[in-house]
Amino acid sequence: MPDWPYPRWIAHRGAGKLAPENTLAAFRLGAAHGYRMFECDVKLSADGVPFLMHDATLARTTSGQGTGGDQPWEALSRLDAGGWHSRAYAGEPLASLDNVARYCQRNGYFLNIEIKPTPGLEARTGTVVANAAARLWEGAAVPPLLTSFQPEALEAAKAAQPQLPRGLLLDSLWMGWLETALTLDCAALVCNQALWDSSTVLQAQSAGFRCLSYTVNDEWAAQRLLDLGTDGIITDRVDLFAPDA
Repeated sequence: MPDWPYPRWIAHRGAGKLAPENTLAAFRLGAAHGYRMFECDVKLSADGVPFLMHDATLARTTSGQGTGGDQPWEALSRLDAGGWHSRAYAGEPLASLDNVARYCQRNGYFLNIEIKPTPGLEARTGTVVANAAARLWEGAAVPPLLTSFQPEALEAAKAAQPQLPRGLLLDSLWMGWLETALTLDCAALVCNQALWDSSTVLQAQSAGFRCLSYTVNDEWAAQRLLDLGTDGIITDRVDLFAPDA
């Protein structure tokens, strides 16, 4: 398999549940725990700005209401994306991909961008996010890893910027999963941790894929994945697992 430049340990949404997910505050906290690679969710505002948020709707993690993708970035940027978590983070804004890219590159951090389209915008989101990533990481030694549960989003990302590494996210081993990842020229498969066993790891590695897992929060589960020879562990427990140097 080709060289793999990314660290094994990856902080989920910045710092797991210890800070408001997908914010720069979470990235800073994850970094304070020694993490050098972060996973985040990226979708598009109504005017096409890539920004970090997991849900299609705003209510759970911001002071806003409705669908995030229906609002322009100027309105989204004024929302409180920290107060829902705790008073200490009240007023923390939503993060744009541009800001996260600057933070990661200035500090030498690695990024896994999950393309998280608003439903119905899979291809457009894949295209815009890939183009933004190529622009923001132009000349960087290590580009971000683009992942998605949506093959259509990855196909669009591949068409737009084929040189960027891709990973197919899987929560089940649906019919044709391996063939789809091959067709998409993926570098990795990012699976629900329960899907990995000696057979599936062998299948994936024999096909040339790196094996990553989400979301691993128990020591026994992490050790099982290490024993299987997998390549990446996405965790909320940045306070429990000390990442490799």
